Amino acid sequence: MATVNTEEKVLDMLEDICDDDAVREERDIDLFDAGLLDSMAAIELLVAIEEEFGVQIAPTAVDRDEMNTVNKIIHQIEVRL
Repeated sequence: MATVNTEEKVLDMLEDICDDDAVREERDIDLFDAGLLDSMAAIELLVAIEEEFGVQIAPTAVDRDEMNTVNKIIHQIEVRL
């Protein structure tokens, strides 16, 4: 289960990268389909995750559908902490 602190950090990160606060309300929306994330923003997100949490997630390590929602991103971080 994600800690509140982890969730808040991820939400802040995504809000900044996606430049939209919708990520806070719709945590199961596909960020790519909604146009909130593209391939460049996804790389930016992976770098931010590594800097913030010390967790490395290589772009080839997970399928896009494993990190396409806020909740899935939080889960991927939590299983690596």
